[in-house]
Amino acid sequence: MMIRGVHTILYSTNADADRCFFRDVLGLPSVDAGDGWLIFALPPAEMGIHPSSGSSHELYFMCDDITAFCEAMRDKGIEITSPEDQGWGILTRITLPSGAMLGVYQPKHPSPQS
Repeated sequence: MMIRGVHTILYSTNADADRCFFRDVLGLPSVDAGDGWLIFALPPAEMGIHPSSGSSHELYFMCDDITAFCEAMRDKGIEITSPEDQGWGILTRITLPSGAMLGVYQPKHPSPQS
């Protein structure tokens, strides 16, 4: 059996507004699975597995130029944190319409996609 992709779910207190954000602000292509339930296409993905004393999951989007990404979000009036160097990448967080935070980073680590 071969894995052919990843389906990610974001739970939201304002799903309609967050769907519009991903479609209209981030420009991710989508299909309507019925009744406005948008399923978004995502760029290639990668996964790291980190040691921990518990279990949890995190989601980050990646970009090639964090400065340009931050400027584009600010130009669209999106609340965004100042980029911070985390060692493994330069991280910022955008605020979704629901108030949830989403991490976006410019990686410094090698990618299995390249």
